[in-house]
Amino acid sequence: MKKYKISIEEHVSDSFEVEAENEEAAIKEAIRKYKKGEFVLEPGYVTDRLICIDKGENDTSGWLEF
Repeated sequence: MKKYKISIEEHVSDSFEVEAENEEAAIKEAIRKYKKGEFVLEPGYVTDRLICIDKGENDTSGWLEF
């Protein structure tokens, strides 16, 4: 039997409200709040799950959705 290094990636989504003068300011404020830990995506909603075999040196088998 061989051993394989497997990588699993989840994309998590949630929604937050931000007050701002325009869309650009809203995005900046959301990023600021996220970095400060005010917006946390847990538990959130998993929107995608991906898996691949890690072959080293930034090479993978290709990501598969599961």
